[in-house]
Amino acid sequence: MSEILNTLMQDDRVWQGQHHTRTGRPSEPTGYQVLDNQLGGVGWPRGALSECLLDEPGIGELHLLLPLMQRLSQAGKTVFWLNPPHTPYAPALAREGVNLDQVILINTEDDGDFLWTLENCLRSPVTGLVMAWPGKLAARDIRRLQLAAEAGSNVCVLFRERRHAEQNSPAALRLDLTAGSQQALKVNVLKRRGSWPGQCCSVAMSHRADLAFREAPRVVQGPWAGKTG
Repeated sequence: MSEILNTLMQDDRVWQGQHHTRTGRPSEPTGYQVLDNQLGGVGWPRGALSECLLDEPGIGELHLLLPLMQRLSQAGKTVFWLNPPHTPYAPALAREGVNLDQVILINTEDDGDFLWTLENCLRSPVTGLVMAWPGKLAARDIRRLQLAAEAGSNVCVLFRERRHAEQNSPAALRLDLTAGSQQALKVNVLKRRGSWPGQCCSVAMSHRADLAFREAPRVVQGPWAGKTG
């Protein structure tokens, strides 16, 4: 029993009150030092789900993923956008150094297709980042996605409505996002595996390109060589 407990503690699956040590699980820095400081210096967890909870899209949530998109796409990893509320603005992504050849936009028709697609994206060895905008997710669906995330070694971020904050979730990281003053984004840590919640910070976004969702004449193009969809 003691060996099992030690394994769980080392894997940050047991909360140890005020005692916290830096996790040894794989992760990716967010690119924002002020946010990394609130996340124990580890950033986005790999092989696990993260949730960003917000009232409506377009408050700067994409900027949180922009450094990671740039870094992973330049490294040849695929960045999936699954069911975004609007077409991503490709010129702004390109200006920020995102390799559009590694960006794939997918829209599914129903919840079953969404779960199947997301699960396979998470398990794919070419994946670096999956950003998904789900509709209603049951607890069993989130557990299923968490298992798929554990099977891969990539970052998965689910953008969900804030009303889901009260729902139990196996996600390793849950962030509550609200718009701040002067184009800042307020981040409240609702859950962080291996530590306690309640950390808050404000991330400045004014220096970034305008990545608000826009209706563009064409979608982001990916490695499908000229096809659009």
